[in-house]
Amino acid sequence: MVLDTDDARSLAEFYRRFFFLTYRAGDEPPPPGEADERGRDWLVLHGDDGLGLAFQQVEDAPRSTWPEHGQAQMLHLDTTVDSAAELLRQRDRALELGASLLLDRFDDPEEPLYVFADPAGHPFCVFVG
Repeated sequence: MVLDTDDARSLAEFYRRFFFLTYRAGDEPPPPGEADERGRDWLVLHGDDGLGLAFQQVEDAPRSTWPEHGQAQMLHLDTTVDSAAELLRQRDRALELGASLLLDRFDDPEEPLYVFADPAGHPFCVFVG
């Protein structure tokens, strides 16, 4: 899965922290004061469970306007948690890391969920599954 963004490093850092992923060897942030050449092109994250996300730097990455009409979301990530208590904990983590809440369906008895926008505007869902 590849997400286009106008700030690959920042978006990679958001998902690295939210999903507890690690950088592919060589894609780690450079030491302070050094140019971030990789962060201006292509970065890859991976997890122990096989989850992989890549981030491609583009000049212009319009933000989705979902749930409003305008700029479509194109795709979104769905993630699940085991309980309503964990859903609340992940809501708080997402917001602390810089996501914004787009839809709150926590009280839905069939499928409690939250829809967020990551810092670049890509929607993603967290729900009890």
